[in-house]
Amino acid sequence: MPVIVIGADTRLGEAVIDALTGRDGEVRAFVSDPEAARTLKARGIKTALGDISDGSHVGGAACNCFGAVLIGQAAIDDRERSFAEDPGAVVEAWAEGLADAGVHRAIWVVSDPRVVPETAHAAEVAVVDATASPGTVAAEVRRLDDAASLA
Repeated sequence: MPVIVIGADTRLGEAVIDALTGRDGEVRAFVSDPEAARTLKARGIKTALGDISDGSHVGGAACNCFGAVLIGQAAIDDRERSFAEDPGAVVEAWAEGLADAGVHRAIWVVSDPRVVPETAHAAEVAVVDATASPGTVAAEVRRLDDAASLA
């Protein structure tokens, strides 16, 4: 089943992409760094390049995806964000975009689970601790993505 990694151009996002490309199913990436986009496309990964705070662009890139992995670091790092003033607005935009795209499963990779919006409309939601090592985070995301259900 298709999965998209929002913030694939972060350290954790790269580890998650590596873990997910080793299994069956389409992997997509959403990034704001043009060089990261070129690298991911060269690996055969469908990649959307845009403003990470544009919920409609995130939702468009996630169309027909069953799942999404949301790397919280992309909401707080030093990249440009034109559509949201603060990290809370960024993650709200992500949740709205994924809801519009009909994404069923959302895996939030965050250091504080309180940042996951209450409006996270996905039928299945999981939170992975972003303070763990990238390898640990990636393994847990892959386990959750492979699971029949998060319930």
